[in-house]
Amino acid sequence: MSSKKLLNEQRNEDICDVRVIHMDKINRARSEEIPEKFLERMTMTYKILGDPTRLRILMALKDNEMCVCDLAAFTGLTESAVSHQLRRLRDLSFVKKRRDGQILYYSIDDKHINELVEVGLTHVSEYFGG
Repeated sequence: MSSKKLLNEQRNEDICDVRVIHMDKINRARSEEIPEKFLERMTMTYKILGDPTRLRILMALKDNEMCVCDLAAFTGLTESAVSHQLRRLRDLSFVKKRRDGQILYYSIDDKHINELVEVGLTHVSEYFGG
């Protein structure tokens, strides 16, 4: 089989053999569609989670309070770099801070963040077989 024919078959494996529009399915999807501002916020949420450093920080903060110094030692980054990542996480309410004297502790802002991370970890674990 020629490489051109194989490439065409690979392209066509994800499309229907005939073009049919199912209006009932389109109407259902439209009725369940979420507002644009929700889509934008969800997109920002997944972009934040898409960075390995921020994900490591969130996983370190699961059920644990840590200061910037601790997180810098854990990640191997500078305190400035960790602080920058925490600011991004705080902007989307992923983490919150608490001052204890001269120490500023960070923790997960709400249980939904842990749930997002756990669902992702479960999905990836299944991919790798365990």
